[in-house]
Amino acid sequence: SKNINLICLMALPLKGVRVLELAGLAPAPFCGMVLADFGADVIRVDRVYLEGQTRPFTESIPDPLSRGKRSIAINLKTDEGVEVFSRLIVKADVLIDPFRPGVLEKLGFGPNEMLKSNPRLIIARLTGFGQNGSLSSKAGHDINYLAIAGVLGLFGPNGTPPMFPMNLLADFAGGGLACALGIVLALFERAHSHKGQVIDAAMVDGVAYLSTFVTSRVKLWKTGPRGTNWVDGGAPFYNTYVTSDGKYVALGAIETQFYRAALKGLGFSKEERKELVASQHDTTAWPKMKQIFAARFKEKTRDEWTKVFEKYDACLTPVLTSEEMTTFDHNASRKTFVRPRIPAPAPRLLRTPAVSSGPIIKKCGQHTTEVMVEAGYSSEQINRLVTKGAVERRHDAPDRKSKL
Repeated sequence: SKNINLICLMALPLKGVRVLELAGLAPAPFCGMVLADFGADVIRVDRVYLEGQTRPFTESIPDPLSRGKRSIAINLKTDEGVEVFSRLIVKADVLIDPFRPGVLEKLGFGPNEMLKSNPRLIIARLTGFGQNGSLSSKAGHDINYLAIAGVLGLFGPNGTPPMFPMNLLADFAGGGLACALGIVLALFERAHSHKGQVIDAAMVDGVAYLSTFVTSRVKLWKTGPRGTNWVDGGAPFYNTYVTSDGKYVALGAIETQFYRAALKGLGFSKEERKELVASQHDTTAWPKMKQIFAARFKEKTRDEWTKVFEKYDACLTPVLTSEEMTTFDHNASRKTFVRPRIPAPAPRLLRTPAVSSGPIIKKCGQHTTEVMVEAGYSSEQINRLVTKGAVERRHDAPDRKSKL
């Protein structure tokens, strides 16, 4: 097992890429985690916290997105801290900037200045609204980015306010993951040009791009108001249903062959199936059909329906809770989760797979000494900078064995 892990670590696709991740909220740390999972050396640059200031994560509340990273705490409001960060920039391949436009410039680290000192640097600027535009300086969250991208208005039952899908789409898909893709593309391009560049990764842009199929070919699935169409909750064959035990199943039998199989699995008679097949695309019949389906699904428990549908290719699955997802037979057989509630990296590169078992950061500045030594600082210099408050070190852990 140790030999296999060693081979994987040696073959990780981003091995040798050094990333500086300025500490921020969910999208940027997720982007850094993706890069770390695939082999990049990600160093989170934390701020120096004064006595009494609240730290973002403590030993009892670890950051789940910090796995495989290291932490250095730098006070960028001091000249000495600026010098430390400048030295790290020179040796970095990537910088992840999670701040609003102009923040880095005020600190003296605008893209032009950084590219002068390191022409190969890739600067990924991950924001909600982007580096320009009328909203670029405004605060926002996932719900706001979805709203102006035209995506939020697609979710929710008819006649109710739009329903937001937590903060997954803009923060993580259109933000963190899209930013990681941009970084990998820029690294690939740099191999030919030998030049770095700036990435303007806006969550609004990312989630709008994500919705290309839905928004550009809307007539394929949308003929009426929100919540009355094929895949937005209007159709009886693409919906969720409560079972007799109060749990849920998800039915996605859009195509006729899967729909026919679903009707068989649900136990409808030949005559009932004939009528329901004839009405599949009759939107005026959908409300009544949903009532029929709902009543049938309440006749068995979720797991009983799951068992029944094992022999039907009907696009029906159980709706799992976060406590159940790890041990579900399909997920367990594929090792979709490396530990309870901890998903494995995706996609799977079969020759050079990612490794998600890296340690988490327990304290801001946990690896300050380690990172500074690599940057060429002596112990005396580090001690002096700690005393001046330019950097902070907190229980460095060179063995890095702690895992989430």
